Amino acid sequence: MEIVTKIAPICLAIIMLALGLGLTTQDFTRVIKQPKDFLIGLICQLILLPIIAFILIKAFNTPLELALGVMIIAAAPGGVTSNVLTKFANGDVALSISLTAIISLISIITVPFIVFRSAEILQVPYISKDISMLSISLKMVFVVTIPVILGMIIRKFATNFIVSKTLIIQRISIILFVVVFAAIWIEEWDNIASFIAQAGVITLTLNLAMMLVGYYVAKFLASGVAQRKCISLECGLQNGTLAVFVSSQIFDNIVYMVPTAAYALIMFVTSIIFVLKVRKIS
Repeated sequence: MEIVTKIAPICLAIIMLALGLGLTTQDFTRVIKQPKDFLIGLICQLILLPIIAFILIKAFNTPLELALGVMIIAAAPGGVTSNVLTKFANGDVALSISLTAIISLISIITVPFIVFRSAEILQVPYISKDISMLSISLKMVFVVTIPVILGMIIRKFATNFIVSKTLIIQRISIILFVVVFAAIWIEEWDNIASFIAQAGVITLTLNLAMMLVGYYVAKFLASGVAQRKCISLECGLQNGTLAVFVSSQIFDNIVYMVPTAAYALIMFVTSIIFVLKVRKIS
């Protein structure tokens, strides 16, 4: 737990800096000009995902520790990986970037709210009295909001250089994501198999359910196939590093990170299968 606690904030800040390096003001103004698809993605990710996660933990009668871990990963925004895979799937990359950027920025409010509200409903007694929604939000500002803004400023003054290094920046983000979860697996190697077994079914169900919900909601309401692919991937691919960071700030027990670790493994497999299935659909 000590290694994860130390490296998660650093890795998350660098990942969010990388996200900012890929953003321009157009990624935000696009939402105002074309709000329909964005709102569909926003509702799926911010409202439907936590609701479905909560229904599943009740249906599976999930132990409290794992249940709250599931709610933490459900509350997390999408990550840079969703942008990369949306491109491979021939989806709407611009929409994917806008969803990732804006939901990541407002996550400093939505993530603490969903997590603490879930803990209250589930009657989880393990949250420290010294931890509050405000304190978590403030910590997230330093590892989410500020790095994103800093990345955007750097891009503005070094656009050509940053654009030429886009692929490298994306690879660094994915490597850092892997580093965080490798640290969890190394620290808890003796227990990881049983942990994954406990959380595997519910996280797999949540992942598949959200990709299907995102896909079919978008099929009936969004503009086209490219937007459908994008929204489905945004719903299925979460920012696991952010989820680990939030878990490490609230709890001392690594069990709360288990659903995130399980989800991280599962989402890569399911999303790659999804991309291979839909990339030729137009």
